[in-house]
Amino acid sequence: MAKFTRTDVVAASEETAGPDVFARLQQRVQEIRQMFRREPVTPTAMYQFEKDLKTVFDQAACQILDEEVNDVEPADKQQTAPRVRFHKATYRINKRTKATIATSFGDITVWSYYYLNEEDGEPGLHPLHMRLGIVAGTTPVLAERAARWAVDHSQREVRQLLAAEHGLHWSNDRLRRVLREFRRLAVAFRAEVQAERLLQWLADAERSRGRHRPVLAVGRDGVMVPMRAGGAYQEASAGTVSVYDRRKKRLGTVYLGQMPESHQVTMTAELTALVKAVLNGWTGPDPRLVYVTDKGQAQDDYYRRVLKQMRHPRHPNRRLEWEWVLDFFHAAGYVGKLSEALFGKSSKEGQRWYGRMRHWLRDRDQGVTQVLRSATQHFNRRRLSKAAEEEFWKAYRYLRNHSRLMDYARYRRQGLPIGSGVTEAACKTVFTQRIKRSGMRWGNEFGQVIVDLRVIYLSGIWDEVIRRDLRSRPQPQNIQRNGSDKPQTLKTSKKAA
Repeated sequence: MAKFTRTDVVAASEETAGPDVFARLQQRVQEIRQMFRREPVTPTAMYQFEKDLKTVFDQAACQILDEEVNDVEPADKQQTAPRVRFHKATYRINKRTKATIATSFGDITVWSYYYLNEEDGEPGLHPLHMRLGIVAGTTPVLAERAARWAVDHSQREVRQLLAAEHGLHWSNDRLRRVLREFRRLAVAFRAEVQAERLLQWLADAERSRGRHRPVLAVGRDGVMVPMRAGGAYQEASAGTVSVYDRRKKRLGTVYLGQMPESHQVTMTAELTALVKAVLNGWTGPDPRLVYVTDKGQAQDDYYRRVLKQMRHPRHPNRRLEWEWVLDFFHAAGYVGKLSEALFGKSSKEGQRWYGRMRHWLRDRDQGVTQVLRSATQHFNRRRLSKAAEEEFWKAYRYLRNHSRLMDYARYRRQGLPIGSGVTEAACKTVFTQRIKRSGMRWGNEFGQVIVDLRVIYLSGIWDEVIRRDLRSRPQPQNIQRNGSDKPQTLKTSKKAA
């Protein structure tokens, strides 16, 4: 029988965790190994063997974590800082209390001193909890895991995963508290990390090979989501910013999402701030700037009131040149309506005409003009029903009135995207796949929590946002008994005492 040996890391931890933990762990592992060896080797035996090993290691890790965390702060009140300072407020030590903290290994009990705010009526704090990064009674690792699950899973599914993977049985309220707090901390770094990611893609695009200038593309669109208020659907908004290299390859996209609100003011503010941050941070040659959308009130207003008025960051007297592109597939849909009005639905002649006109619209200079001319010629040779005639002129006027946004042949020569598929996909991935499941109804506040988590994950910045949050969390500073104010850790002050 092979002798049980510990790694250097485990052996080094024995001084703080206590020898009993490792002795019990070794004993339990040996028992499990012997049990496995006594039984015939079958898939069932292997399944149970691995499951038992995980259980005993999780139990040992939970005990190690419990002992180590409770050893950070001195139990003797005289050895603990009598006051701490946090956010320009001073707190005085009160009494030692216990709290149940959820970890990835299960619940542990943490004893820590509670400090009272010297201003009457203001809340106190637990410095130890803040130094450990505890969020709503949850360790950083577990809070991150619950939030990551919530990106893709419903409340019920997340609670089932917590129970199955970590032996934790949370209520919906407990889960929501953790997600709200995690989102509040993480979302503060979303915009700056998104801007940095876009700047990196712009640098990569500038170094790429090809005959086109790099492109910074902006888009926004709306999507109807089910709301609790009145049981009605309301329009949420999604935004995207993408970078294309010199070969028209999309290097990446970052996403924004906002639950329904009047006039979509938050989406406008966040999208504008992100675009300005990228343009202000970019020091290379100007990329081409393109705004690709369907038609809509919010989309139109954003171009006219924001993008069209935006000034060049290095030349304030000059406006930036944005190219507004109407989504090609949206325009082609109106060509299809012309075809149906002229030739009827499912007509082979109509299908051939539509295919040819779609090609003209995309590839010919002044393609939309040629499409309308051809449609007019067919209209003059045919007698349409009143309903078909109304549909014809409705589609005709749409294409004529927006023809200035349909110069697709030129857009393609310049390496610009002509479809808003990236933004339409954002509506699907940010909202539809998670928010519009069967039977779901949402309140605006918690719906935004889930949307923000999905935006961070889908933008590919999840790990970096968490890293910055953990590194930047402010820490209480101990005020020593001699009156000095030093940013010492609890372990340092314990050793000094």
